[in-house]
Amino acid sequence: MTRAVAWSRLTLLLLIFGFLIRGPGLLAVGAFMLVILGAALWWNRRALAGVTYRRRLKYWRAFPGEATECDIHVENRKLLPLTWLTTVDRWPISLAPREEGALEPGPTKGLGLLILSLMLRSYERIRRRFTIVFRARGVYDIGPAQAASGDPFGLFKSESLIQPARPVVVFPRVRKLSDLGLRSADPFGDRRAARRLFEDLSLTIGVRDYQPQDGFRRIHWPSTAHTGRLQSRMYQPVSGLDLVVCLNVSTYEKPWLGTWPALFEALVEAAATIVSESFDMGYRVGLISNGGRARAGRPFRIATGRTQAHLANMLEALSAVTPIVTAPFDRYLIASSPQIEYGSCMVIVTAITTPELVLALKQLKARSRRLTLYSLAQDELPFLPGLEVLHRPFLAEGATA
Repeated sequence: MTRAVAWSRLTLLLLIFGFLIRGPGLLAVGAFMLVILGAALWWNRRALAGVTYRRRLKYWRAFPGEATECDIHVENRKLLPLTWLTTVDRWPISLAPREEGALEPGPTKGLGLLILSLMLRSYERIRRRFTIVFRARGVYDIGPAQAASGDPFGLFKSESLIQPARPVVVFPRVRKLSDLGLRSADPFGDRRAARRLFEDLSLTIGVRDYQPQDGFRRIHWPSTAHTGRLQSRMYQPVSGLDLVVCLNVSTYEKPWLGTWPALFEALVEAAATIVSESFDMGYRVGLISNGGRARAGRPFRIATGRTQAHLANMLEALSAVTPIVTAPFDRYLIASSPQIEYGSCMVIVTAITTPELVLALKQLKARSRRLTLYSLAQDELPFLPGLEVLHRPFLAEGATA
């Protein structure tokens, strides 16, 4: 039984009993209590009106280890004061304030509660400042925030959603190429060919006489029949400064075996490093992965681009990628290859090299795709002729050999 119900019943009993025995004292006390109940109810209904709660972070996207100031502003924008106000804001532990004891234990693992207990006068605003430390990669929600208040007598209580959730992005850790065992000047072995022209096999611009190095598929049979000698297609040339990072999120050959978290994070960090460093080196960078993004649950593909917003979009995608395998990597790689511009360098980042993946890489190589394999596999890799292979076995401590 709540306090308001108990007081209401007591008031009703006093009024009835005073009326029956015609006792003016009891009627006066009952009437006074009735006035108190009415005033408390009126106050409670207006308590949360005009109350605002705002979070102000200097940065809503950051890298692990960085910190930023967070201001919490609570304001009472009305004449009626608040004798008590409690706000409860859900806060991920990975973004916990540096101040010890700022968060109370939350209802689930990895979640804390930022609780403020305040008194606000008319038109008063209170600020609380915390230092937020970004601890781990991911996309997190701060909030929603709930507020509770009521009358000065504590008879009634109102609750309301006072601020919706706001996402915060913590990018993957970006290292140097040398930390991955890659050459800083020529990491993918294609700098000498950076300005060289490749050909888009989907765009024919003419025909020419057949040359010994031309493949069988290049022969243009209608022109050959018309001229009486072998003719070959001429394709549209394209630039070769594009690079697409292809991330395989599998850490075991069989997905039902689960995930090795440390190895998965090493894969994501390697992909983020290659994306960021390649962008700084002048590449137009793209990204594909067979891992589902948080809140999406499907593989993703980001076309190549050169803007800072495009780089942030790729790093944000890697922030949200999960170890949930949404498609076999070998099949997804083959299916995605027609959407990757011909002449692009495809950098395969993987921790396992299955026979199916080896076959897919050979098929892509046969289609004149430029491939670089960056592997964190602990076992020796199979022989892959014609491929640039960078093997850096993952160690249990979280480093690479």
